[in-house]
Amino acid sequence: MSDFHGAPSSSTNRPDQQDQSRHPRRPAMLDPRDAEEIPGELDPALRGEIAHTTAAAIVHRARASEDPEVVERLVRLVEDEGLDVVAALWADSPADTLPGALWRLYVLREWVRRDPETVAERFRLGVAAAPVHEVVAGVVTPTGPGDVRAVADAVLSGVFAGDLAVALERGAAFCRVLAVGAAFDADYVDTVDTGHAARMTRGAASLVRTAEELEHAAGLWRVRRLD
Repeated sequence: MSDFHGAPSSSTNRPDQQDQSRHPRRPAMLDPRDAEEIPGELDPALRGEIAHTTAAAIVHRARASEDPEVVERLVRLVEDEGLDVVAALWADSPADTLPGALWRLYVLREWVRRDPETVAERFRLGVAAAPVHEVVAGVVTPTGPGDVRAVADAVLSGVFAGDLAVALERGAAFCRVLAVGAAFDADYVDTVDTGHAARMTRGAASLVRTAEELEHAAGLWRVRRLD
């Protein structure tokens, strides 16, 4: 996930971090201490157990509560707690697990949140070649920055208050359209900056891989094997 061109890495500082420190926050669904207490050399099996436990607890608590405020707080989890905190819990989880699928959706949303103009442009470029995925993703046309932000939020909301498999498939379709757009953009940029174009091409490949992983996770959820 870290090789999306333009997507944030887990070490990126939050642009709103300074402002948030001036205002009290409501209790979070995810305690940062959960991440801080996971040693770097922790046994992989135990780290995996922690990832599965926290992901399952968050998802099932939200789906049981039917509280829109809880869902909204979970959608904003990375903004409120920081990408590093979520990464410490879930970034190493395999794609065919619940924490692994959640991590991919959160990184995708964070990329959209931080660079909605680029994402919207890539989506517009990809729509013509991937109309079916456009419909599944649910983005309006013409597509603007606010539209892609709304879809990213809706995808995560669906995880916590809807059909989780459908939410994963919407995320996958969104990635596929963006991948096509990134590839087209790379072809154009290649005429002036081959290095930048190569990075964009790798980002497109990463988006396709993420789409495949989310589609597989959706299938696992439907047969109750995504945990």
